Amino acid sequence: MENQNLVIRPFDVATDIEKLSSIWFEASLKAHPFIGEPRLLEQRRLIERKYLPKAETWVACHAGEAIGFISLLGNFIGGIFIAPDRQGMGVGRKLIAHALDRKGELSLEVYTANEQAVRFYTSLGFREVSRRDVDDFGYPFQNAALHLKG
Repeated sequence: MENQNLVIRPFDVATDIEKLSSIWFEASLKAHPFIGEPRLLEQRRLIERKYLPKAETWVACHAGEAIGFISLLGNFIGGIFIAPDRQGMGVGRKLIAHALDRKGELSLEVYTANEQAVRFYTSLGFREVSRRDVDDFGYPFQNAALHLKG
């Protein structure tokens, strides 16, 4: 896949929910196996009904197909997910750059057990500002808060 052929477009609630939910789920299974599939299935419903419709979401497309997305709540990255077969091709970098151009600075939280994501964010210049020992649902999965200024 050529990065030059990547198009980033706004989320369309009428047509994108199913595809982005699928990308989220498959990428989450790969990145967060410690959470477990049953909990991820529960969270998937929240992604479809609550999080995607309420966030400012940008969709990365190649040849017209959605292959990843970033969801923003102000300058906070609520989620960035790339289809597993498209990871490592610069899609995430393009989405972060797009969001940074729009917002000027970005923050996010990442599971520290997701070492690939921690390395990715660090390589882009994100710096850790704090940690907590539980996730948003109260489960004992450590999260690091990261920040990046444009």
